[in-house]
Amino acid sequence: MQNRLYSQLENALPNGMVIPLELKLLYEWIEANGFYVDNDNGTRIGFLCRFKEFFGTSIDFEAQEKDVWYWFDENKDAEFRSRFCSFARSGDGSICGLWKSDNDEIKVVHIGSGSGSTLVCVLADNMIDFIKFLAIGYEEICWEEDFANPPNEKNPDFKPNVIFQEWVKDTFNVEIPKTALEIVKYPATMEDESSEDDFFNWCKSKFSFLE
Repeated sequence: MQNRLYSQLENALPNGMVIPLELKLLYEWIEANGFYVDNDNGTRIGFLCRFKEFFGTSIDFEAQEKDVWYWFDENKDAEFRSRFCSFARSGDGSICGLWKSDNDEIKVVHIGSGSGSTLVCVLADNMIDFIKFLAIGYEEICWEEDFANPPNEKNPDFKPNVIFQEWVKDTFNVEIPKTALEIVKYPATMEDESSEDDFFNWCKSKFSFLE
């Protein structure tokens, strides 16, 4: 049986965009462990631990196109639709997406909710780096002010998601970084006038939500 999380994202992808293999492996791990819930409408939401357990990073994996389009005009911003696909949500309603860069590379990007997080940037240049970023264990991945510090520095009750961390290390033969800034190069926000971040600059030059 085909992985449902994968199928949902595959159906939402713009033409010409492919799902990174590493994300497919993550979806398979999520479903194999039963870390998901199914909605009445038939959609599946995946997590990094069992539902309602709180350790490591809280993130919902679900391809849900409607989450992002309140920022954009359906006709005017057709270019955005052709190069972006939402695949996950952070705790405050922020969006993680696959973005095809000007060099046709698939990067993982973030668009803050605006009412909470205002982070708009490339989170990771590739899916392995994004998965490593998740494994660091920040409670949410939308607060750039925390990126310079380990996730447990402000919270003595922090509980890392050891099961996920071990899977990441074993599956991809990588080490888990200590802080997010080892991966997130330019954590730009909606308030910034300029940034070296490619996704921020693409959005700012073309779309009204950063004006």
